Amino acid sequence: MVDSVNQTLLVVESLGKDVPSLDPESGERLVILSDVSLAIHQGESLAIVGPSGSGKSTLLGLLAGLDIPTKGHVYLNGVDITGLNEDERALIRSEKLGFVFQSFQLIPTFTALENVMLPLDLASNSRGRDIATGILRRVGLEKRLNHYPTQLSGGEQQRVAIARAFAIQPELLFADEPTGNLDQQTGQHIIDLMFELNKERGTTLVLVTHDYALADRCDRILSLRDGHLVIEE
Repeated sequence: MVDSVNQTLLVVESLGKDVPSLDPESGERLVILSDVSLAIHQGESLAIVGPSGSGKSTLLGLLAGLDIPTKGHVYLNGVDITGLNEDERALIRSEKLGFVFQSFQLIPTFTALENVMLPLDLASNSRGRDIATGILRRVGLEKRLNHYPTQLSGGEQQRVAIARAFAIQPELLFADEPTGNLDQQTGQHIIDLMFELNKERGTTLVLVTHDYALADRCDRILSLRDGHLVIEE
């Protein structure tokens, strides 16, 4: 049996991103990322760390196809997603990728169950309600199915977000400062839950964090500084 961790899932080649400077008349451009190359393997967990403004969240957005680079390529399962249009990238995201954000990104007019069902409904999964109910039960929210986000604590909202991200059984899950709005104890519970689901489901996990204790739990750590990859551990 082939060890899935050895299978390359995502390859980044000479990735760069720049934007116009704040002074449009200068004609200068602000470099956010420069010549970043890396490979991510199936089933592994990878942390991206670095000071504020180093390009961490920009890199995450490029890896996920939420943005396109100024130069370079991102290959997901051998497909160059940088060469796809937005509709094509959106289709890949809906089928293969999950997201957990610091700000939770829940729809306020949807219940916890409806929020988790949303990506399943978009994928026309006829078992959406059963799957959503099951994963909410898995994250300890079986008594909160019909509660709206405003009726949930921050930790509960993040658990709904995690359940939603894992509901489609993504190949790759991106998390951007997933514990940034939580107290230390609640954040630790969320971290434990993410790694448990990562292990159970074999999902590849890529996260951006300022928390080096969280980063140390990952298989690898990438450090960015001023848009450059400076350390890989």
